[in-house]
Amino acid sequence: MDEFKDVAISSRIRLARNVSGFNFFTKLTSEADAEFILKSMERILIGYGNFDFLRLKNLSLNECNALLERHIISKELIENKDISAVAISADGHKTIMMNEEDHLRLQCIYDGFNLLKPYREIKALDDIILSEIDIAYSDELGFITASPSNLGTGMRASVMLFLPALERRGEIEIMKNEVRLSGLTIRGLYGEGSGNYGGFYQISNQNSLGLSEEEIIDNVTEQIFNVYEMEMSAREDILSSDHLKLKDEIFRAYGILKECASLEEGEMIKLLSLVKFGGVLGFLNIKNKEFERLFTEGASANLRELANFFEIKKEEVVRAEYINKKIKHLVTKGG
Repeated sequence: MDEFKDVAISSRIRLARNVSGFNFFTKLTSEADAEFILKSMERILIGYGNFDFLRLKNLSLNECNALLERHIISKELIENKDISAVAISADGHKTIMMNEEDHLRLQCIYDGFNLLKPYREIKALDDIILSEIDIAYSDELGFITASPSNLGTGMRASVMLFLPALERRGEIEIMKNEVRLSGLTIRGLYGEGSGNYGGFYQISNQNSLGLSEEEIIDNVTEQIFNVYEMEMSAREDILSSDHLKLKDEIFRAYGILKECASLEEGEMIKLLSLVKFGGVLGFLNIKNKEFERLFTEGASANLRELANFFEIKKEEVVRAEYINKKIKHLVTKGG
């Protein structure tokens, strides 16, 4: 769906699963039980394909936070660091978190607006897991999960959206109300409990009990169409009424990112978002895939992994130097 590429950032399907006969992770009383879950998944994945299997206890806290910033793991998995793990497919699209809120959290993410592609891929992996492990299931309630909101299919279908025009026009609350009335939920850049940064919002189903997987995908898809229309209409209105002011703000943001000497993470996200909006509107020419990575590369933990000289320079200075260098090669003025 190429027409959605300037609004829909990524599409994700996540499945929650628990091993039958074991307490939920928060009630596990034996490290042997947690280890059994890890060993079982490691065995399955060795036979399934090319996955990196990472035990969080073997990673530094910064390495864990870098994975969080890249949307690969959750805060809850880091909190369970001593007995949790993550498996990451070679192509980076599929991940499995082990011993998080549920024993298993399977997810698949692809760029753009296409929920069916990640759904098919993660279902293929889920089918193999179901054939190898006795997963907790009830004929009445479906898959048994730690959170009641995940009962049923255990599936969460979500799309990350870029909605700068709705934010600029003060219409985000209207959009949020429409999303909630349709039975869906809306979160920030880093999921549940996170704030709104740079015009990024994640829309997903709120519950899965009583709905088929296909119905969940259809419901989320229908709402994404509605939000897309709202955002595109807001962009048209802004261009007709606020063209010069907006263009000036975008060029100023571009100039700051090229020349600043110090840059905080929150300010970086705000400025990069303005530049991204400038690319969408044709004010700037952007090498999109490489540019999108700056949001993650400039985040605190990932920046520490990329730049090993924080002991002699402040983080804000390192970030400014990194973004200065990158932005000049990735963005040029357009019309």
